[in-house]
Amino acid sequence: MEVLKMSKKIIDVFKEKEKVNIGYIVAGFPSVDFTKQFLQNLDNTALDMLEVGIPYSDPLADGKLISHASFLASEAGVTTDTVFDLLTEIKDDISKPLIFLIYYNLIFAYGIDEFIKKCKKANIKGLIIPDLPYEEAFEMSEKLRENEIALIPLVSVTSGNRIKKIVSQGDGFIYAIGSLGVTGSKQVDLPRLESFIKEIRKVSDLPVSLGFGIKNNDNVNTMRKYADGVIVGTSIVDFTFKNDVDYTIQKINELFK
Repeated sequence: MEVLKMSKKIIDVFKEKEKVNIGYIVAGFPSVDFTKQFLQNLDNTALDMLEVGIPYSDPLADGKLISHASFLASEAGVTTDTVFDLLTEIKDDISKPLIFLIYYNLIFAYGIDEFIKKCKKANIKGLIIPDLPYEEAFEMSEKLRENEIALIPLVSVTSGNRIKKIVSQGDGFIYAIGSLGVTGSKQVDLPRLESFIKEIRKVSDLPVSLGFGIKNNDNVNTMRKYADGVIVGTSIVDFTFKNDVDYTIQKINELFK
């Protein structure tokens, strides 16, 4: 008899592992079948958890490459329902936490309560919502907590005095943006980065993960010195353009070695 896999909670991963590897893919790119195969083989990757981007026409936090992948998936007919149907179908094959990176307009159009209900059914453990400001996040934060889904806060090196407020509604981990731009942008200098992480740790006990501008193994190993987790998006999406699951897994494992 086949044993079903139980997906871990985000916070449990950080408790179990000193440095956590987090990746990102665009759902449905380069195809829905590719996404399905990749997710079913997630245990063969060095990733400890995965952000799944839902295709959107105006992804304001994403750089050129991820935006292009998102556009192609949307053009191919991948919708929020497509993603929910896929993840619900294969959720018992996945033991590592899945997190949605999604823009608020998609949630609003879907209906907040219905969206959260579908997230629960698909075993989604967290949401990252780049365009949901702290001042508007209270309702979403409360509803997600009731359903044991983490609202993962995004803070940037330019957040300054707002950091304490932003992280106060967060769960799971804090997504620290280490660059002054969209995904794939160049990172700020290391002294500023170190100071930024220290400021976050003064106001929150949540684990801190660094993302944006982390492109290769050298970057990963450098960022591990400062943060509890390292997030790579653009490079992984770049690997998926080859439309080869085995190749993508191999490159991810090289990235996080």
